Amino acid sequence: MNTTKLAIIGGGPGGYVAAFKAADLGLDVTLIDEEVNPGGVCLYRGCIPSKALLHIAKLLNESREAEKWGVKFAEPEIDLDRLREWKNEVITKMTGGLGQLVKARKLKHIQGRARFVDAHTLHIDKADGDQDQLQFENAILATGSRPAVPGVFRLATDRIMDSTGALELNDIPTSMLVVGGGIIGMELGQAYAALGTKVSVVEMLPGLIPPADRDLVKPLQNKVAERFEEVMLNTQVTQLEEGPDGLTVHLQDLDGKKSAKTYNKILLSVGRVPNSGDIGLETTAIAVDERNYVQVDGQMRTAEPSVFAIGDLVGAGLAHTASHQGAMVSEVIAGHDKLVFEPNAIPSVVYTDPEIAWCGLTEEEAKKIGRRIKVARFPWAASGRATTQDTNDGVTKLLIDPETDRVLGVGIAGSGAGELIAEGVLAIEMAALASDIQLSIHPHPTLSETVMEAAEVHYGQSPHLYAPKRS
Repeated sequence: MNTTKLAIIGGGPGGYVAAFKAADLGLDVTLIDEEVNPGGVCLYRGCIPSKALLHIAKLLNESREAEKWGVKFAEPEIDLDRLREWKNEVITKMTGGLGQLVKARKLKHIQGRARFVDAHTLHIDKADGDQDQLQFENAILATGSRPAVPGVFRLATDRIMDSTGALELNDIPTSMLVVGGGIIGMELGQAYAALGTKVSVVEMLPGLIPPADRDLVKPLQNKVAERFEEVMLNTQVTQLEEGPDGLTVHLQDLDGKKSAKTYNKILLSVGRVPNSGDIGLETTAIAVDERNYVQVDGQMRTAEPSVFAIGDLVGAGLAHTASHQGAMVSEVIAGHDKLVFEPNAIPSVVYTDPEIAWCGLTEEEAKKIGRRIKVARFPWAASGRATTQDTNDGVTKLLIDPETDRVLGVGIAGSGAGELIAEGVLAIEMAALASDIQLSIHPHPTLSETVMEAAEVHYGQSPHLYAPKRS
């Protein structure tokens, strides 16, 4: 039987970061994953390929909008095969680079699928057909998640796609219904709309991107209303029928009104479920909750002291959160046993056009817990850089403790919000005051100035927005 100090099951952003960190700390590490190189869903079928498509979508949209600025382009010709090849080249480059880092760190990488035999042993079905057993001192579970498929959508047809299928880019459908107005649905919906698909969206809740504050979503909602065929809120799918012309979707809104519409394809994006089944958890003391998420403590340790779990598997559904957890767990295993996962700000980013990003406390959360806050907003209509980019519909806001002036939350809607939010994360983690941001010189003209000017709004001193502070 082979042995290792640390076995890591799953090679996504949580698993491979944990493996690299542990190797850098001098641990004997074995990484087990089904792909030939690390990367996980994020690199192969999620974050990276979707951003490649969104980059193309942004280029297409800007070429069409440029006529307003005095530059007119011919209608673009889309070579779908080459587009798909380029997207795959990006994936190959990124995952291949991780493969080189595995070799450089002298990690043992096993391509295969692992299941627990007991709290210190794994059975591995290798990709080459062989089987093996691996005895470990500690293990990190990083098996990720998969798209959720509610019962009404379990129809044997290639007309229903999940995010993985949508990113394959097999074709550009004439019409598509996006089921779910969350992050994945809006990102991929916008990408397909830019490529020429007539996109509609149905969402059972009252608004798009439910976790975000409504003022941040408003610019996106306005853009979607222009580019999509239809946005149906407070509406759910009750039945599907496949016919020669596509899928007939039966809908019902909050008032009970029913309708039926036909689409060439459906993109199903109603959330994800953890990959906690069929990995042998029943042979251990590891516990899962009613939604099958693995239960962990503040150090990401399961009820089995030798096993930790991170990422989507524990409900932390963001790649950067999984990476942070993976690095921390490797340090704990290496002997830094005082570490605990307790961030004050985890950034969330919606890579749509315009982008939405937020971290720390949101206005909606503050209302729910009864937390008093002051909100300072700086509209991008007053930003010189936003005006030069014709992105005046954006907004930057700070949520501030009214007694201490400490920054509790940051929200940004607009071009590049995902890049700008990092300043907000640092401010919250460092317990910065609004005055710390106000007095930090930001380069002009940039969108980053909007963060500084939001702080100036708080003090009634913004040079570009007349909003004197009332006593």
